[in-house]
Amino acid sequence: MNTFDRYGPDVLAGSSPSSHRPKKSTPVELGLGMVLEDAMSGYVGAVVGAEKTTAGVVVNLEDRAGKVRAFPLGPGFLLEGKPVDLRLPAKKKSAPGRTASGSRAVGNARARVARGSRIWVEGKHDAELVEKIWGDDLRIEGVVVEPLGGLDDVADKLAAFGPDKDHRVGVLADHLVSGTKESKIAEAVRADPRYRDVVHIIGHPYVDIWQAVKPHVVGIREWPVVPRGEDWKTGVLRRIGWPHADHRDVARGWVRILGKVSTIADVEPTLSGRVEELIDFVTVG
Repeated sequence: MNTFDRYGPDVLAGSSPSSHRPKKSTPVELGLGMVLEDAMSGYVGAVVGAEKTTAGVVVNLEDRAGKVRAFPLGPGFLLEGKPVDLRLPAKKKSAPGRTASGSRAVGNARARVARGSRIWVEGKHDAELVEKIWGDDLRIEGVVVEPLGGLDDVADKLAAFGPDKDHRVGVLADHLVSGTKESKIAEAVRADPRYRDVVHIIGHPYVDIWQAVKPHVVGIREWPVVPRGEDWKTGVLRRIGWPHADHRDVARGWVRILGKVSTIADVEPTLSGRVEELIDFVTVG
């Protein structure tokens, strides 16, 4: 018997009760840079923070125009179109008795007063990554990490700082490869007798510090290749499918990457070895 209904379904009959059931929300830990949609209002923004209020914990979302709105933590959000129930992230712990860098933790250790030595790195993101992994160690040693505008500034900054055996400077340079302008600047500093044994410049091979984070930590197979002449960070975000419209998206992208890093195992040995070499250099004596 042909069951085809030539008149179509009965519009008054309704559908099965199961079709009206709300989709179940998946529990998801809140993360900085996560792009969410408030299901009720349709407001879309990136997570820029969470805070406790008298009404409970709220999530702050920033839209593309830079406007920030607060929403109650919990269900009612869409992540990549799927309903989620937001939870505060569980605090990650390093291995017992270890800092994020893998050093043995010193119980109840107080940070030293800054000893005067410095580690200079090229850029804010570099400084934040070093702080994330080696911050505990550096505070105990009393070493301050400062961002450089670029290696072009190092000669003037060294002249102003006046390093000596009690005030050493270690410099971590981006993409320091032979034959480049940056490598010539580094060679000139090394050849300057004023800085012998008190300034140490080393570089890592990465175009940008983002590349020093192991790709699988970020959830990608490898860091994309970005053609010369194209902004590297924007190009990376575009190729891995993350928002990349403007500098805010770049900032959110870095927050998202940094949020995935918890220990020294999350970065490439070619970075960690160089940072620890600089720490050893500036803490001698």
